[in-house]
Amino acid sequence: MKKIGFIDYYLDQWHANNYPQMIRESVFKNRFDVVLAWAEIEPEGKKSTDQWCAEQKVAKAASIEEVVEQCDCLVVLAPNNAERHDDLADLPLKSGKPVYIDKPIAPSLAAARRLFEKAEKYGTPMMSSSALRFGSALEKAIKETINGQAVRFAATRGDGIFPIYAIHLVEMLVMLLGAGARQVMQCGTEHAPLMLVDYADGRRGVVNLFPSHPYQISVQYADKESLVIDVMDDFFPRFIEAMLAFFESGRSPVPKEQTLEIAALIEAGIAALRTPDRWLPVCGQ
Repeated sequence: MKKIGFIDYYLDQWHANNYPQMIRESVFKNRFDVVLAWAEIEPEGKKSTDQWCAEQKVAKAASIEEVVEQCDCLVVLAPNNAERHDDLADLPLKSGKPVYIDKPIAPSLAAARRLFEKAEKYGTPMMSSSALRFGSALEKAIKETINGQAVRFAATRGDGIFPIYAIHLVEMLVMLLGAGARQVMQCGTEHAPLMLVDYADGRRGVVNLFPSHPYQISVQYADKESLVIDVMDDFFPRFIEAMLAFFESGRSPVPKEQTLEIAALIEAGIAALRTPDRWLPVCGQ
């Protein structure tokens, strides 16, 4: 049984509250378990680290060093505080042990690059991704329906605030359109941001966040073919399986180039929220 350790900014958030049970119910349940956790802070109104650990049947660590030393696989969480990943992932990325960094990997392309550079320097396998990447409907559409044909336009929709939740839509968009975006424009409203993504060769993408909107994708590919994906109900179990398979193999299923492109698009999209209806360049990789 391989030991998984959690390193978090604070533990009482959706991912930390649900990942342990998902891992214990996965096809890898006899090979992995969450055994140790550490959190930097205990915000007012949230469960304490002691309470969280008792409820999740996970031991409390005294330090990040203890988690890194005692565990075989490391999960750096803080899904709502990507700005903390640089610090929280520092020791894990120097350990040589497989590290999963929760979404979004970083608030900027430069920060994402630093994480990859550190992992590569110390020979540490690293993975970061939105769970939406692993939905079976999207995977099937890419492999069987689109099947290598050129995607010219894709629109993704879902809910949540842009800095934290746009990752889910941008991840799927990059899977469909690839890298190389040159500029973005925010042209939605305060409560429904809509980001246009423009490519030099004429490809276009849309990332649209609505309050309480289900995840959905529309794709135009080949010459005049199109498809709609509006049923996405299995991405979290499949994501957990992908993460555990990564821990076992040390090989991330997510291309580094795509993760960097996603970080660049989120950074540009956040900046574009301050200057609506204007194109802003996407930092190159």
